Amino acid sequence: MKSRPKIALIGAGSIVFARNLLGDILSYPELADCEIALHDIDEHRLRLAEKVAHRIAGVLNVKPAITATTDRRKALDGARFAINMIQVGGYRPATVTDFEIPKKFGLEQTIGDTLGIGGIMRALRTIPVQLDMLRDMEELCADGAVHLNYVNPMAMITWALNRVATRVPTVGLCHSVQHTASELADDLGIPVEEIDYHCAGINHMAFYLKFERNGEDLIPRLKEIQRQQRMPDWNRVRYEMLAQLGYFPTESSEHFSEYVPWFIKTGREELLKKYNIPLDEYPGRCQIFEHAWPYIERELENPGSQDSSALIAELAAADIRVMQHQRESAARLLDGLHTVKRSVEYGSSIIHSIVTGTPRVVYGNVLNHHLIDNLPHGCAVEVPCLVDANGVQPTRIGALPPQLAALMRSNVNVQELVVEAVLTQNREHVYHAAMMDPHTAAVLDLEQIRAMVDELLRAHADYLPAYLHA
Repeated sequence: MKSRPKIALIGAGSIVFARNLLGDILSYPELADCEIALHDIDEHRLRLAEKVAHRIAGVLNVKPAITATTDRRKALDGARFAINMIQVGGYRPATVTDFEIPKKFGLEQTIGDTLGIGGIMRALRTIPVQLDMLRDMEELCADGAVHLNYVNPMAMITWALNRVATRVPTVGLCHSVQHTASELADDLGIPVEEIDYHCAGINHMAFYLKFERNGEDLIPRLKEIQRQQRMPDWNRVRYEMLAQLGYFPTESSEHFSEYVPWFIKTGREELLKKYNIPLDEYPGRCQIFEHAWPYIERELENPGSQDSSALIAELAAADIRVMQHQRESAARLLDGLHTVKRSVEYGSSIIHSIVTGTPRVVYGNVLNHHLIDNLPHGCAVEVPCLVDANGVQPTRIGALPPQLAALMRSNVNVQELVVEAVLTQNREHVYHAAMMDPHTAAVLDLEQIRAMVDELLRAHADYLPAYLHA
């Protein structure tokens, strides 16, 4: 490995996320002089990302080598780490299509990026692109290279890429475990630093197997919050799952509601109201960023020129249907464009541990090779991983509580069929995946499912390989 490790950010035009990751990486003294290679297919967004990278380096008074290129192979050439944050097809047209066509059939979604018909379609667009990228990595990257993937659907991508990888492992990274721990700490009135937790499962459906402070089990206190209905309104689904299953899930309520058949049902508006489930939440978030992007771009070009209060007023006038904290986050984003504050993302700490040998435990998505006994061998699981100079080393969990494993398997079934559809180029497995999806099957019959899949495949043809064309 070169003394100055090269870190490639693929999809660096995701400016906000790239900013967070760059701030995290360059805050480590041992990484302050690393080589940063920014890549995006959108040259305009790429140049803005380059400005952000130089600005962060200036704020931290460090001197990394920063390059920006639309040539993916050039970005990956010699890279020790590749951080992936692409979105194939973007919000328009791809995500809009993922929501609007199912809605015609009576199938409503909240986020649509992990499971469900939206997650299936996103995987079909994304995995082939990432497989091409993986081939480039295996040809061009440095010895011992690691692919850190932040792209959803996390489990399907992690599963597919690691099935075919020969020398570059993919570790899927998410922030749901650490974010949820902070949220629960707030509910309990306890500093999150005082909480000791242990978590395992699959991405966006892992559960806290232990949640303690100084040896005290905090789960009974969380159950009491549920019994007294004192949970935040936006978190009612997950507290219901705690009551029903005895364990608290890691992913947000709006996400979780579409992984199961119980919460979003045609003609059952009272369920949406009872559990405060925001339909079309992800398109709403994207609309916020459509409004926010001109402010962000002007602020990046001319620091100090933009007022977040004007953005807040514009968002209020637009009446975008999202949870209030999403509007507030857009304003915080604008105000924080020029600050460097460490995020909770694991990417930089993994890189630092591998480069310096500093041991850490993170939660990563890896293949289930004798890690969780009652989930299928070889599927993608999210477990604690020890990271040091030897790389990312997952830890064995054993058997999960049977009710949790049973619920996860309902999602793993869908993931497996999508991975098989892509790796064997078998279009029929796309229909099978949609048929097995818990939420889709709870709403649509078989004829509707096939018709919906056909229409989606036609609509996404420009982003899909030929064998998937309807």
